[in-house]
Amino acid sequence: MTVTGVQLQEYLAGLDYPVSREDLIRWGQENGASTAMLQMLQALPAEQFDSPDELSAALSTRT
Repeated sequence: MTVTGVQLQEYLAGLDYPVSREDLIRWGQENGASTAMLQMLQALPAEQFDSPDELSAALSTRT
């Protein structure tokens, strides 16, 4: 199963920034993210994201 950037953004809506990669992974685990989605979050290059735009840019390179 592949996960689109749109699906990730919808799933991660409502996060408070800045957010760490670890917080994103925890958020996903607590909210029933698929294995594919969790793998995408774990593969993110940055340790912290200061804005939704920054997270979107990182995710777009993974989808």
